[in-house]
Amino acid sequence: MSTPRGVRNNNPGNIDFNPRNNWQGQLGLELGVPRPRFARFDTPENGIRALAKLLLNYRGKDGMPGVGGHGIDTVRETISRWAPGHENDTAAYIAAVARALGVEPESVIDVRRPQVLRALVVEIIKHENGRQPYADAVIDEGVRRALA
Repeated sequence: MSTPRGVRNNNPGNIDFNPRNNWQGQLGLELGVPRPRFARFDTPENGIRALAKLLLNYRGKDGMPGVGGHGIDTVRETISRWAPGHENDTAAYIAAVARALGVEPESVIDVRRPQVLRALVVEIIKHENGRQPYADAVIDEGVRRALA
């Protein structure tokens, strides 16, 4: 089995590279692909941290647009923002994440709660890479760094 691109890049959320993002541990644009697009990270923990930080930023400090984020607080809003329909089967992605979290797609989720953020991160990793290859300690450390 070949290693998924997100795992090779230590970027299991497949975060687009943007030179303005000074992510902790970001090494630059991915290497070895015909059309590089995604960021590379030095460790999986820092790639997971970036994924979790983006999810936290979607919501914002107070869950309100204009207050440090976008006020995104449902599975549908989160995955629609993360995985646009022109690149993904977003409806299937939303359904899979909601099912895994045990909520409806329109249910409000609070990603500021560590267990919710962790569960969401794991489901995004599964969807983006076809599997979740990391030990619990790696996921836990990436989420911890995002919440610190």
